[in-house]
Amino acid sequence: MNKSKLTPMLFTAMKDYSKEQFAKDVISGIIVAIIALPLSIALALASGVGPEEGIYTAIIAGFLISFFGGSRVQIAGPTAAFATIVAGIVAKNGMSGLAMATIFAGVLLILMGIFRLGSLISFIPYTITTGFTAGIAVTILIVQLKDFFGLTFPKGTVTIETMDKLKAVVGNFGTVNSQAVIVGLVCLAILIVWPFVPKIGEIIPGSLIAVFAGIAMVNLLHMKVNTIGDLYTISNSLPTLHMPDFSLQAIRECAGNGFTIAILAAIESLLSCVVADGMINAHHRPDAELIAQGLGNIGSAFFGGIPATGAIARTAANIKNGGRTPIAGIVHSIVLVLVLVVLMPYAALIPMPTIAAILFIVAYNMCGWKTFVHLCKTAPKSDIAILVSTFALTVCFDLVIAIGVGMMLSCLFLMKRMADETSVIPWQYVDNANDPDSIDLRIVPKHVRVFEINGPLFFGAAERIAEINLKEYTKVLVIRMRAVPALDATAMHSLENLYRQCKERNVKMVFSHVNEQPMHTMEKAGFVEKVGRENFAAHIDAALERAEEIN
Repeated sequence: MNKSKLTPMLFTAMKDYSKEQFAKDVISGIIVAIIALPLSIALALASGVGPEEGIYTAIIAGFLISFFGGSRVQIAGPTAAFATIVAGIVAKNGMSGLAMATIFAGVLLILMGIFRLGSLISFIPYTITTGFTAGIAVTILIVQLKDFFGLTFPKGTVTIETMDKLKAVVGNFGTVNSQAVIVGLVCLAILIVWPFVPKIGEIIPGSLIAVFAGIAMVNLLHMKVNTIGDLYTISNSLPTLHMPDFSLQAIRECAGNGFTIAILAAIESLLSCVVADGMINAHHRPDAELIAQGLGNIGSAFFGGIPATGAIARTAANIKNGGRTPIAGIVHSIVLVLVLVVLMPYAALIPMPTIAAILFIVAYNMCGWKTFVHLCKTAPKSDIAILVSTFALTVCFDLVIAIGVGMMLSCLFLMKRMADETSVIPWQYVDNANDPDSIDLRIVPKHVRVFEINGPLFFGAAERIAEINLKEYTKVLVIRMRAVPALDATAMHSLENLYRQCKERNVKMVFSHVNEQPMHTMEKAGFVEKVGRENFAAHIDAALERAEEIN
């Protein structure tokens, strides 16, 4: 085992660390903490938990993932991708169920890293990641409509599933609060315009300005708008250890949710690492990153936090502000501890429409609508079907069903494409006098029939073998397999059926240029001994010579 691939990047970065880089990392860490503060609160509320849980997650998971991670610049914390999943778990199983699911996910992530599965994430199709990311963005948008418009739902309204929430919004739109809409629109305008303000727009995050503006409007103009303090109890206490129920029943109940959290955390964190690598011209360690993600999520769950993963926007902000080692991520967590103790009580003043506006921008930034539209215009129909199905299932049902169906469709379409590429072509017998100068023609005796197979022979293409037919005068069947890279058990069974047919008709089989994997499969099945090892030739000329010898 190559231990260097599991070594945290922090240990490598410290070997040539300088005072100049330390100063840059500290400044970047402080700036990223300022950016993370309103986002962590907003994402926690979108996840159905209190604002402090978001800060706990950014502190605990952010510190552990930076310390043990495989990236120089990754910043971790609560992200929008988890919001709808976490909200559903909390609604059904409470915080204890969420903690168990997060710990289960953490253990899976650690095992994925130990068993070197970091590279396997690349096997998840781009259409699936694009589809469910866009679906999550739409879900976040739907969930925040209630707070943005200041709607009031009757007591007992079921709002667990996304479609339930959308139905409730439509059914109760008559309760819209115009003052809440004004606050939401002003904050949304600030978030859209602020990044274009010269110099200062790049230093101070627009979300922080929107928070101050929202608080000022509600308090100075005495607007009747719900704030965080109206709906949640705010605490500035440091995170404390929470021990969830570790019963076998609890583990069984959380397994499905834990698996979803683990897969999503792995995908998003490694995608963030790839984006960061491109920005700083570096290479991350995917297996070390997965282990760190596991440790970060377990730590977050034990201290009252929610699931965490690498955050692309915060990681990019870290890079732009000079952060180049995990020290920046560690500083970001330490600064958030100070913010939690000193400023957290003031979070009670933040209006809910302001939180909704921040999450609208988060949803827009993550939806990737341009990519979605481009794929719909240019991708093959099968890929469009996967993209749209994953998107629709994410919005209408949940991520587990969406990813499951998306992967199933991807596999089916892939097998269909592979099967379509596999062909069995009989050689055509021509009069050599027609083309005496051809170097491709072979002299084949009349009693010899030659078939050339192109493409992988697997269960989806095994029926192609049935296309091999014999003439009444055929005594030797030559099968050329130079273009067959793989052979599975189903196709092997079809070849054995062909061998039995040949044996019944007293026809000998000769194989030409069988590649390594198909040959190994044939040997393991005992097929080589049945046919006779002497009937396996290295190339077509040797196979034709063998066919003449048999006659």
